[in-house]
Amino acid sequence: MAILIWIIMGGLVGWIASLIMGTDAQQGIILNVVVGIIGAIIGGWVMNFFGKSAGAGFDIRGFLVALLGACILIGLVKLIRK
Repeated sequence: MAILIWIIMGGLVGWIASLIMGTDAQQGIILNVVVGIIGAIIGGWVMNFFGKSAGAGFDIRGFLVALLGACILIGLVKLIRK
């Protein structure tokens, strides 16, 4: 069941991040899920780097950390593609 929640949360985070970063038309549902899950990992790493807790579980703080990471990931990809 946890895998299904990761997929749903990843898709939602990836979709919102793509709307924020202006790449929604370029991403499909699978890429949104991948961006959301990788974004959660990046967001957790960034929070730990600054000495803050990334949160554990599926709450609003974890959602925002994943969203931050997903936006960073999309920004880096856009930077590399240019």
